[in-house]
Amino acid sequence: MTEYVTLAGGCFWCTEAVFKDVIGVESVESGYIGGSVPNPTYKQVCGGDTGHAEAIRIGFDPEQLALDDLLDIYFATHDPTQLNRQGNDVGTQYRSAMFPADEDQEAAMKAAIARTQAGLDKPVVTAIEPMAPWYPAEDYHQDYWETSGRANPYCMAVIPPKLQKLRKSFAARSKAVTG
Repeated sequence: MTEYVTLAGGCFWCTEAVFKDVIGVESVESGYIGGSVPNPTYKQVCGGDTGHAEAIRIGFDPEQLALDDLLDIYFATHDPTQLNRQGNDVGTQYRSAMFPADEDQEAAMKAAIARTQAGLDKPVVTAIEPMAPWYPAEDYHQDYWETSGRANPYCMAVIPPKLQKLRKSFAARSKAVTG
């Protein structure tokens, strides 16, 4: 049975591309969560005034991919020490945040933060925020790396290093490596 987890780690084009390559991930949807405006648009969220984070909702098979492993990949493929930014993407919409669906997910998220913090000099600033309404991003944001991203200079600069890190550090979990 498919389980879902909602994570924000900067630009959703980048996080979506990473998790689409993970064995056990059945679906990845880009969207907006954690803000105050119903049905926000990409332009509104990018303006930084809605309170939403660019995020992904990952559907995964827990028999193929444990939530702990998924969270370890999440922490390894973005910088959880950057507050309200990822690289050149600056603003609360690019924050590192997790939105637990239940108490078990929240406990797993807290444990993942502790595991990650143990290996870092700087503090992890990833927030655990309450589950909030989910708004799927516009259609052109879905499957962005596969459809438009390779023609986007920003994506070409940011996504390949993230995929390389996934494929090196989590080779047994990568569809591209094991496929």
